[in-house]
Amino acid sequence: MTPVLELRDLRVTYAGGHAAVRGVDLTLLPGQTLGLAGESGCGKSSLAMSVLRLLPKDAQVSGEILLDGEDTRAMSWGRLRAVRWASASIVFQGAMHALNPVRRVGTQIAEPMRLHASLPEDQVEARVAQLLAQVELPPEKARAYPHELSGGQKQRVMIAMALACGPRLVIADEPTTALDVIVQAQVLALVTRLVAEQGIGLVMISHDLSVLGSVCERLAVMYEGQVVELGSAPTVVHDPQHAHTKALAAAFPTVGDPASRYAPATTNPAGVPPKVVPRAGEPLLRTQALRVDFRQRGGGWMRAVNDVSLEVGRGEIVALVGQSGSGKTTLARTVLGLQQPSGGQVLYDGRPLPRGSRGLREYRREAQLVLQDPTSALNPRHTVYEAVAEGLRIHRMPGDERELVAAALEAAELRPAGRYMPVLPHRLSGGQRQRVVIAGALALRPRLLVADEPVASLDASVRGEILALLLRLRAELGLAALVITHDLGLAWNIADRVAVMYRGELVEVGEVEQVLLAPRHEYTQSLLAALPEVAPVT
Repeated sequence: MTPVLELRDLRVTYAGGHAAVRGVDLTLLPGQTLGLAGESGCGKSSLAMSVLRLLPKDAQVSGEILLDGEDTRAMSWGRLRAVRWASASIVFQGAMHALNPVRRVGTQIAEPMRLHASLPEDQVEARVAQLLAQVELPPEKARAYPHELSGGQKQRVMIAMALACGPRLVIADEPTTALDVIVQAQVLALVTRLVAEQGIGLVMISHDLSVLGSVCERLAVMYEGQVVELGSAPTVVHDPQHAHTKALAAAFPTVGDPASRYAPATTNPAGVPPKVVPRAGEPLLRTQALRVDFRQRGGGWMRAVNDVSLEVGRGEIVALVGQSGSGKTTLARTVLGLQQPSGGQVLYDGRPLPRGSRGLREYRREAQLVLQDPTSALNPRHTVYEAVAEGLRIHRMPGDERELVAAALEAAELRPAGRYMPVLPHRLSGGQRQRVVIAGALALRPRLLVADEPVASLDASVRGEILALLLRLRAELGLAALVITHDLGLAWNIADRVAVMYRGELVEVGEVEQVLLAPRHEYTQSLLAALPEVAPVT
């Protein structure tokens, strides 16, 4: 059987001599599934983009890239154009950014067919409806714009586009990144079914071994441009041999594993403090029967937060979990005074949240927000020093500014602080950028952090470092934290209590062990059931 994809001694080098891919050999037969794991910068996306010659002009590629036995490096542009979409297609990572926001999704699904397939125009609309049905979307979604779809629906549209011309190979680059656990499970089940039904060769890229292992038969782990481990998915996940594979496997702990409770995977285990018992007494933050309503287009009201009563104790970490659209972020904005409640109240340190601008400014010095995406949270033209000092200036914090910035950077484990102060964000890694965001919050000496998906966009190893940092800040500074996440592993790693939100309501609240090991509500049970599982080694 001719492999649908065969890489022989593939090498990719960028201007300046950076070798992104160094001598990779891989083979994929029709109907086979291969997971490609590794962290940012390991070369996995460069490898994927090289298959259809999508790399930038400064990339030098050597070796052989055989697609159905034909080397894509030797193809004319006309032949390559015919091969793209029709023989091989790519599902890109960010469905939000990959779709054109001003064009209906049906038109975007039809575009590759009009450009690369010989389908008569009068059959295109029916084919679009068929593709939407294959990805379990109703045909009327063809008339929707991307902003009218959920994250999971947008990812399904991307998969429909990839299948439009009947390719034999699909490369999926982080297809479930930033999706909540239930939508992730739906997308993975969809991909698995389509591969089985259509005999497609699939290469799936991710930094999450458990996600890859739940879909793919074989896993290849990349590190510094090389494949350092290759084998069956159960063997690689449950019995990793290479140190980097072991680190990837440990980064996403199994809920219920006592070894990872209050012990996120990190390169410096000594930096993880022992468990801290939150202080008793009046909670630092409390919501009472909180309600938030939004006016809908076309009239009527939607209740985003419904009768929510939640407490965060002094020095306590509470994980607020639930899928996209459950009301978590609206609750967080209301807690921070960025959204006015329709009913109920928020109490901080026993007192209702102030309504005046002066009172809110003082409150927001003590209750700081850490956003999900550090890249968008930082001004690309501001140095690290300016990013951290901005809050100090807004709140007119007393003391020497440079010393305060340095102390905040040191507390966020950016040492020595002077080395980072003059650096612009694009010269930092994802983990360093997230530490700068945290340092900006710490500079104001807050008592509460509200962290919205603080590690969702970070690599596996960096994830552990940031979670360990949150635990250390709690131990050393007495910080309380409300951590918003769809990641149950994160809740198991660092939280004292967990609150489960569903359709605007809290359906279950309790100690982490109680809620995650013996859930009472069926929605909590469905969240746990949706976690990816890898079959044991046989």
